Amino acid sequence: MRILIAVSLLLAAAPALAAEAPAAKVSPLMAQALANAPGQTLTAVTVNYPPGGKSAAHRHPGSVFVYVVSGKVRSQVSTNGPVKVFGPGETFFEPEGSTHMVSENASDSEPASILAVFVAPTGATLTMPAMPGMK
Repeated sequence: MRILIAVSLLLAAAPALAAEAPAAKVSPLMAQALANAPGQTLTAVTVNYPPGGKSAAHRHPGSVFVYVVSGKVRSQVSTNGPVKVFGPGETFFEPEGSTHMVSENASDSEPASILAVFVAPTGATLTMPAMPGMK
């Protein structure tokens, strides 16, 4: 439970939200140390974007698998990656070391939600602001 509280606080506070955009709500679902990958934890969260909601560019210490649950989400992973819109049932992957340049609801009138599954070092801050020069 302590891990879930820490994850919730870190995910909610770390990505700075654009000033004009409504805030996305991050809700932790579970965190589990991986016995077959010592030192790594699998963490699952839902991210609910209100209409027009977005996050500032950010990065993660491990890999992230994303599944779009509802609505449409616009995403760009790495500065040279394409900007794509993903709908319900579609997925994308953020490799370790990449920067999530665009993460936003593609609609100004409908909400969107995603399931994000992290595999990262145990105890790591899961979401951090992007740094200049990051890819």
